[in-house]
Amino acid sequence: MGIVRSAAQPYYASDGDHGNYRYIPLSEVIDSFNATYVGEGKICDGVNLNDITFHAIRGLQELSYDTFKSTKDWEVAIPSTLVLVMPLDYVNYVKLSWSDSNGIERIIYPTSKTSNPNNVSGAGTAEVQDWGGWTTHATDTSINLIDSEVSDTLTNYHSNTSSDIGSVDADNMDDEYGDLVGARYGIDPQHAQVNGSFFIDESAGKLHFSSNISGKTVILRYISDGIAATSSTDQSIDLTKSMVPKLAEEAIYKHMLYGVLLAKKDTPGGLLGALKKERAAETRKAKLRLSNIKLEELTQVLRGGSKIIKH
Repeated sequence: MGIVRSAAQPYYASDGDHGNYRYIPLSEVIDSFNATYVGEGKICDGVNLNDITFHAIRGLQELSYDTFKSTKDWEVAIPSTLVLVMPLDYVNYVKLSWSDSNGIERIIYPTSKTSNPNNVSGAGTAEVQDWGGWTTHATDTSINLIDSEVSDTLTNYHSNTSSDIGSVDADNMDDEYGDLVGARYGIDPQHAQVNGSFFIDESAGKLHFSSNISGKTVILRYISDGIAATSSTDQSIDLTKSMVPKLAEEAIYKHMLYGVLLAKKDTPGGLLGALKKERAAETRKAKLRLSNIKLEELTQVLRGGSKIIKH
């Protein structure tokens, strides 16, 4: 539950964690759940504390993916190799962009038309022959396939050049592109941009960028599962640093309650059905709360609905 643990003056005067009252540690969620639902004559009679901890961690992970605001961001300068390793706690990306000289973020769009396949017949000893097989050495009967992180496809993708209009003024842009009347018929909108592109090498855990991203400041926003480790050397979970938004506190209680009782063999089916509905309702409520919709801001957006937009 929400308890103010710091005095006002030290909070405002220090350079510590501001705004932390919005969250509650997962350790306190477990303690509150144990005190409220576990005990003789209560709904979770005889439940093990380890089971509660497990379902609390699983509930935090599941809610972090699409309910909590568990997004983090990186700002990095992309090197000439045009590659970026996934963050340590990376689950999925939200958006990639690069910032121009005015501080405006320009969206980098993913491309699905390329990849970094395993180069098994590159500059090595095993080359594909006319019959489609490999010739091995006389002293080695095994086929030495080349396991290279850089394929010919990736090399060609990195060497591709595209025009960068980030510093081109409107007059020069009109002189260069304004005469293309009717020449852009049937163009694919996902390729009708010059901000650059990227693709993800899932097996290597890396992001690859097009050549015009080299040297640019890229912002990577990604989803984390919200689980914090105790330290870089000790990879055990730190429940005091794994935070739950207070606007979704009841949702994680319902996740834990449903998971704990689902694991018990003698839980009535009707009770599980009711708890499943409550879990869905609390999750939906948490999404609405955390969506942070403001009436004035929504009204301002809807005022532009009367404008005629040509497609």
